[in-house]
Amino acid sequence: MKKKECPSCAMEIDQTEEVCPICQYEFPTQAKGTIWVAVLLLLVILLWLLL
Repeated sequence: MKKKECPSCAMEIDQTEEVCPICQYEFPTQAKGTIWVAVLLLLVILLWLLL
């Protein structure tokens, strides 16, 4: 199982955890739609610069 480090207490926890069980740090969530919009916008800007 993949692990990630809590930035607050430096404990290794499961990648799927949204809240650290040790210090209760809440990991920020990012919608997948937001990532796709950013990639699409970057591609449009690059195409516009090339034309």
